[in-house]
Amino acid sequence: MSPAEILFLAVYFSVLAVLSLYGSHRYRMAYLYYRHKYKLPTPRGPMAKLPRVTVQLPIFNEMYVVERLVDAVCRIEYPRDLFEVQVLDDSTDETCAIARARVEQWQAKGIDIVYVHRTNRQGFKAGALENGLHLAKGEFVAVFDADFVPSPDFLTRTVPFFVDDKVGMVQVRWGHLNREFSILTQAQSILLDGHFLIEHTARNRSGCFFNFNGTAGIWRRDTIKDAGGWQHDTLTEDLDLSYRAQIKGWQFVFLPEIISPAEVPVDMNAFKSQQHRWAKGSIQTAKKLLPAILRSSLPYEVKKEAFMHLSNNVAYLLMVVLSIMMPLSMVLRFKQGLYATLWLDLPVFVASTASVGFFYVATGRELGLSWWGRIKYLPFVMSLGIGMAVNQAKAVVEALLDKQSEFTRTPKTGSEGKSVKAVQKAYRGKRSWVPVVELLFGLYFTAAVWFAWDKEIWTSLPFLVLFQSGFLYVGISSMLEFRGKSKTAPQVAEAAAAQPTV
Repeated sequence: MSPAEILFLAVYFSVLAVLSLYGSHRYRMAYLYYRHKYKLPTPRGPMAKLPRVTVQLPIFNEMYVVERLVDAVCRIEYPRDLFEVQVLDDSTDETCAIARARVEQWQAKGIDIVYVHRTNRQGFKAGALENGLHLAKGEFVAVFDADFVPSPDFLTRTVPFFVDDKVGMVQVRWGHLNREFSILTQAQSILLDGHFLIEHTARNRSGCFFNFNGTAGIWRRDTIKDAGGWQHDTLTEDLDLSYRAQIKGWQFVFLPEIISPAEVPVDMNAFKSQQHRWAKGSIQTAKKLLPAILRSSLPYEVKKEAFMHLSNNVAYLLMVVLSIMMPLSMVLRFKQGLYATLWLDLPVFVASTASVGFFYVATGRELGLSWWGRIKYLPFVMSLGIGMAVNQAKAVVEALLDKQSEFTRTPKTGSEGKSVKAVQKAYRGKRSWVPVVELLFGLYFTAAVWFAWDKEIWTSLPFLVLFQSGFLYVGISSMLEFRGKSKTAPQVAEAAAAQPTV
């Protein structure tokens, strides 16, 4: 082999090794989960006096779900003289009139609810929350995004944990109103269940940092202030504030037994927009906070987990590199007569790919699903994760290069079960070159699959098919949605209102 070919294979195996490190981290999360599974959080004692609570509802162009949200929050069971609701509306469409009318209806029923409308979206969601905080009456502040439907007992089950003066935030688990809508919503639900049930529980109960998820949680107001308040120099203001608060010594509590249902995106481009924002924001937060965390006197295990958590999306960038190199590596080794070395890939792929299966099978087990219920969506979940690599790698690169971008909200359709309220999908994302690249990757792997089949390279075939199906599904789905896209009035208004992140 030439020096160039040897260098190529060295880089290829190095990428595989780093990816296997991130992939095998899921095994550690599962281990920590089962080790601390029965370390159940409980309030330290009775609360002598209930505190005043403000519930903040940050919304932007949410005509299909705002009424459902306001109704659910106003039905929360809590002493009315200690309960306040803020509808923090930055909308530029008919959501304003819908929300204002709903607020007035509940005001007439005696609920302390206010409508706060900003014409300047400075800071986006973080700016709206910070602005609302200046007006809030509560000692504690709960936050719900527009697509959530909190249960009436949310406050009665979370507030008692603040009897401990060190507790700064309590997060509950997300549920899924429209899990059954499609295979895409099924996959998203599985991914979120794993994140909340396994990862959050493992991190929280093992003493590591975990994060408020931007909604379905409640903060001690003093914690927000002590940590430096809501800041909007990243796209994940929730992750940023969470880490700043925990660095300050505040303790968080995760309650997986309390579920707050929400809507997951029903179309591919909305899902990609959401995931892009989360990935970019996590890398921005890593750049902002990891140096201070690693220099701090925090325990080694806390530092290590914080590094893995905040840098995890870098794996998508490596996945794109791997996607380019994998078929070339297979062809190179086959033509050099090194067919036997293809088995060397298998242990590394097991560490990275099989860990996904193990992780989500464990999640399904904890949810009480049958064996078939645990595994039937796993191939699709794995291929979807691969297919999202280009979209997520773009987010990582933008964050690493300090490219600023607008806070792009995730479109809501009022979806529940298999029905959707938004018959005409008014809220659409912008066209992008990403689906073209995804489709090209899909065709590239189609050629690789044909080559492997023709040459009977059976060890490579399953992984090639996984990559092929993932890229083709994500790319074609995105293109078909853009093909049916139309410039509606709300979309034009939303585009006009967009501002670059400060």
